[in-house]
Amino acid sequence: MPALFVTGTGTDIGKTYVSCALIRALRAKGAVVDAFKPVVSGFDPKDAAASDPARLAAALGAPGDVFRIAPRRYRAPLSPNIAARLEGDTLSLDDMVIDAVARAAEVRDGLLLVEGAGGVMSPLTDGETNLDMIAALGAPVLLVAGSYLGTISHVLTALVALRAARVPVAAVVMSESLDAPNLDQTAQALTPFLDGAPLFLAPRGDAWDAGALADHLLNALGTS
Repeated sequence: MPALFVTGTGTDIGKTYVSCALIRALRAKGAVVDAFKPVVSGFDPKDAAASDPARLAAALGAPGDVFRIAPRRYRAPLSPNIAARLEGDTLSLDDMVIDAVARAAEVRDGLLLVEGAGGVMSPLTDGETNLDMIAALGAPVLLVAGSYLGTISHVLTALVALRAARVPVAAVVMSESLDAPNLDQTAQALTPFLDGAPLFLAPRGDAWDAGALADHLLNALGTS
């Protein structure tokens, strides 16, 4: 069963927005899809419905699945390792990888979206980053970027890190940043540097149809 790791060039650039749109598009095509967020920080139990895991659960049509989707939840809006330490926990990469593999095994003939915390090189534990988890899972990546000034450098830096770790990049999605340069112009400037990686644009708004992205991933990951 294929798994796809959704990561970003940084924090708050639209990973969950893209993941939710992709989930809706896959379900509309009759594909089996599930979501897993190994760890989330900045999680307020009193406002769980506004959290990223809740948005993923809603896109899956299972609003009660917040805790199943995100088994490790911490209050502080800090990197997961620091947020966990503040609550007396120590995160283990091996534990998170084991959980992701087990969750993937539960999804038959479908696709598991594993959404990371922060960007490609954001810390997950005291000595490991999202890239370490991606490499351990052996999963291809959906790289989400913003459209802000400077995003081209951030995308290319993330791609260098992923390719150095021999991680296949299934696609790059440019998620429209608020108060940012023109989405189409930024995408046109980025494309020549992508070395063949497919680029998809995600305008802001609930009406964005991720159908083309879903079709590409179903074909690329062999789940069609």
